[in-house]
Amino acid sequence: MFEQLGLIGCGLMGGSFALALKRAGLVKRVVGYSKSPSTTQRALSMGVIDVEAPSALLAVSGADIVLLAVPVAATEATLKAIRHLVTHDMLIMDVGSTKRDVIDSARRVLRDHIGAFVPCHPITGKEVSGVEHADPDLYTGKQVILTPIDRTHATQSAKAIQVWEGLGCQVLKMTPEAHDAAFAAVSHLPHLIAFALINAITSQPPGKDYLSLAGPGFRDFTRIAASEPKMWRDVLMANRQELLAQSKLFQSTLQAMEAMIENGDVEALENIIAQASEARAQWRMGTPRK
Repeated sequence: MFEQLGLIGCGLMGGSFALALKRAGLVKRVVGYSKSPSTTQRALSMGVIDVEAPSALLAVSGADIVLLAVPVAATEATLKAIRHLVTHDMLIMDVGSTKRDVIDSARRVLRDHIGAFVPCHPITGKEVSGVEHADPDLYTGKQVILTPIDRTHATQSAKAIQVWEGLGCQVLKMTPEAHDAAFAAVSHLPHLIAFALINAITSQPPGKDYLSLAGPGFRDFTRIAASEPKMWRDVLMANRQELLAQSKLFQSTLQAMEAMIENGDVEALENIIAQASEARAQWRMGTPRK
C-alpha cells in the first residue's frame, strides 16, 4: 500500500494507472499534474486524481510512488522539474515505449538518485488519447517490460514488480537495448508502415474511393494509423537507429517479393507467403520464448 501517488501526465495511460491502483487498494491518495489545466480538472472531476497539483514538482511532494506518463521526449524536462524532491525511498516509474533515451535522461538528471527510477513499458494502449478514455482495466492481463539498470535499487525493482502484478500484469525484465530492438520490430515499424500506407493511398486522386471499398482486413491492418501523431513522432525519432535497421530489413524482404511477382516466380512467392502464414499461425501474443 502506498500513501500517495504523484501522477505526472493525467491522460489515458496515467489516468488508467491511477484508477487501477485505486481499485486494487494500492494507494490512498493521488495527486496529479498535467500541462493542460483542463486535463487535470477533468481528471479531478472523474475521480482519477484526488488533488490537482499546480506543478510537476508539487505533484511529487510527499509521494512515495511517482508515475511519469508523459511523451518520451518530455522525460528529461519532467525529471528536471521534480529532481529537487526525489528521494532514495521513492519509486519512480515511466510508461514510455522507448527505454534507452529515457534512461539516458534519467542518468543525466537524477544522478545519485537514479536508483529510485525503474524504467517500465506496459504493452497496452488505445488509438484514442485523453483522460476521458481512462480505463482501470487497461493494464489487466497485459505484459509490462521492466528495464532496470545496474544502479537501480533492488528494493525499487521489487516494488515495481509488486505494483504491476497487483494490477494483474505479467512482468518481464529486459535490457534497455534488447527492449528497443524488439519494439522497433514489433511496434514501431508496424506503425511506420501503417502511416505510410494510409498516406500512399490517400495521396492518389481516387484514394478516398479506394478507402470506401476497404474491408475488415484493411481496417485491422491499419488500425494503428489512427494513433496520436505527436506521441508517435517522438517514439519513432527516439528509437530511430533500431527502427531504421528494421525498416531496411523489411524493405529487403518486400523488394524480394516484388521481384518474384515481376519475374512470375509463383513457386517462390507461394513459399514465402506460406512461411509467413505458418509463423503467424504459430504466434501467440504474450508468450515470449524462454
